[in-house]
Amino acid sequence: MSRNGRRRSRSRSPRGRGGLPGSRYEIGKLQTLRPVQWSQVKLDPIVREPYRSKATYRRSEREISEWRRSKEITTKGHDIPDPIFTFEESGFPAEIIDELRYAGFTTPTPIQAQGWPIALSGRDMVGIAKTGSGKTLSYLIPALIHIDQQPRLRRGDGPIALILAPTRELAQQIKQVADDFGRALKYKNTCLFGGGKKRKQQDDLEYGVEIVIATPGRLIDFLSSNQTNLRRCSYLVLDEADRMLDMGFEPQIRTIIEQIRPDRQTLMWSATWPDIVARLVKDYLKDYAQINVGSLKLAANHNILQIIDVCQEYEKESKLSILLREIMAEKECKTIIFIETKKRVDDITRKVKRDGWPARCIHGDKSQNERDATLNSFRSGRTPILIATDVAARGLGE
Repeated sequence: MSRNGRRRSRSRSPRGRGGLPGSRYEIGKLQTLRPVQWSQVKLDPIVREPYRSKATYRRSEREISEWRRSKEITTKGHDIPDPIFTFEESGFPAEIIDELRYAGFTTPTPIQAQGWPIALSGRDMVGIAKTGSGKTLSYLIPALIHIDQQPRLRRGDGPIALILAPTRELAQQIKQVADDFGRALKYKNTCLFGGGKKRKQQDDLEYGVEIVIATPGRLIDFLSSNQTNLRRCSYLVLDEADRMLDMGFEPQIRTIIEQIRPDRQTLMWSATWPDIVARLVKDYLKDYAQINVGSLKLAANHNILQIIDVCQEYEKESKLSILLREIMAEKECKTIIFIETKKRVDDITRKVKRDGWPARCIHGDKSQNERDATLNSFRSGRTPILIATDVAARGLGE
């Protein structure tokens, strides 16, 4: 619910949701992390085993082109590997394929079918795809395969794979997937985000984890205090890169990348392709392959009926009450209401509860425990109405 004609509230600022460099303290932390002179550092070689599809026959160019066209996939770059059509063609270990079957997947999604061969070949990669396309597994399973090829962690080593995400909610969702599939190959991960238990995160880093999933601000905290390092990192993922840059994380992203060895593999995922993302790709990706699924512009999901009601500000609450009565009469009644400011979220939540509907809310002022409890209650269906600022806008269902 936007407030037409009013100045945007400062509560929409992403500061405090990952540590934007807006204060002297934050700027100071960035300055302590000076670029590494990699030419003066002796690096162990990265092991990259050649990727070979397990397809039983070589599909024709026409067959591949028709499949890409039917899935609205376009590619950019030279020597793009053919897509795979089944899990068995990927060459994944049996433990990973079993986990995919156990999770209820029957075939790769389009972004996985084309993305897995590129990621497994060791190429830098850009993926443009909407939320819900299966992109998390597109980069996570190749990360596990990459880790499996490297020497084991030694005491004091940082992670082999680093996944950066814009919000703690998305980072925690990625961790859930990493837990499920990492367990199959016995690889550990930790999730670094503001508002979480920092001591637990620190203990995980000291013990040693192959995968770190992090928001930029909290990772900067640990790097600047020398509680971890990225010298072993050879697989980097930037998930929802467009949103991270839109939130103002570019200085932190650049600082973090400069702490990672230059011969790393980098995968960047985004829902859109703005100029700021293109510049980051130009600066840090080498000889990359690009996959686009659908349009390069952010668009409404065409699988969902969109109904837009243009109304005056004073009409919104009464219209919301009528709409909720209709929705809550349905068997499937889960509802998310996005509102511009934190104060307005609290106001509307109180009103919805006064009307007798079960509702909870999340925004940047809520503690991590409160946010986790609210999301778990919504996902389980105990509380079917979730009222939120844009902190939950993208990636909630990924």
